[in-house]
Amino acid sequence: MIVKTRNRPLYIQKLQALLRRLPKNHSKIPFIQETLAKHTAGYRGEHSIDYPLSFLSPQNYYIVHDLRLPHNEYHFQIDTLLISPYYLFILEVKNIAGTLFFDQDFHQLIRTLDDKVEVFPDPILQVKRHKVQLTSWLNKHKLPDIPIETLVVISHPNSQIQTSPPHQQYVRRKVIHRNALPFKINQIEGRYNEAILSIKQLKKITRLLLKQHNSSDSSVMEQFNIHSKDIIKGVHCPECFQIPMERVHGTWLCAQCLHTCKTAHIEALRDYSYLIQSTISNREARDFLKINSNPLASRILQSISTETEGNQRGRTYHLTFED
Repeated sequence: MIVKTRNRPLYIQKLQALLRRLPKNHSKIPFIQETLAKHTAGYRGEHSIDYPLSFLSPQNYYIVHDLRLPHNEYHFQIDTLLISPYYLFILEVKNIAGTLFFDQDFHQLIRTLDDKVEVFPDPILQVKRHKVQLTSWLNKHKLPDIPIETLVVISHPNSQIQTSPPHQQYVRRKVIHRNALPFKINQIEGRYNEAILSIKQLKKITRLLLKQHNSSDSSVMEQFNIHSKDIIKGVHCPECFQIPMERVHGTWLCAQCLHTCKTAHIEALRDYSYLIQSTISNREARDFLKINSNPLASRILQSISTETEGNQRGRTYHLTFED
């Protein structure tokens, strides 16, 4: 049973908003596009294991996707966690094409593709570290001591897994292609005969995991050293993404493709919250949406914000959006 679904990461949405609102000749665009491509590929790779996981019996597992938990003053992120009464199973998903050489002497992943060699951090070491962190988290919350299995899942269908002869047996145990996932899980199930968690404890752990989950909310503006003055203001067209749309008779009109939309300002304010800040005043809304009417800005903000601070001219609106 899936208790936490995998949603499009906030970081990806922020990068998309940033690309929408930078001038086409901005020097940082190639770096942002490359970063977005890598994270989008990772997200697609994580999604690709949903079908293999569908072969599992829903009553045997609670499935938690995209889990980010506190550990000391940092956080650690688990792509997918399977929770059963017998053991926990951490899955680290990598969507990487090419020949993948798992170098266990220097703990690195070497990818060769189109005669180009790239080096990545060792995902086997990464998922091992997640096991240590999850064990520490369980102990901190005085939860039962339960075995934790780990596995690296290669989701790209055109990847070839290699390692040096001394490490072949170990890498075979720790790395598989996604299509082999349900069979690997069945194999591991056979090792455990005694339930550690009662149904009540299993539900308690699941509730606590969801309560402790904390999505990353880093600033892409700071990451790429982009100033707010570089951001293009205005409502963007949902069809052709032209900025700005014009406000005409209670709706938004795109001068380029003539598309009209009554609610296009919502996505513009979402961009504002992703790139600038999560609160906005009437004056700031008028400036960003490129409108002159104070009452119109108030109506727009009141329609989407359920939390405000201050009174009258000093009022600020909290911008929160459902996925």
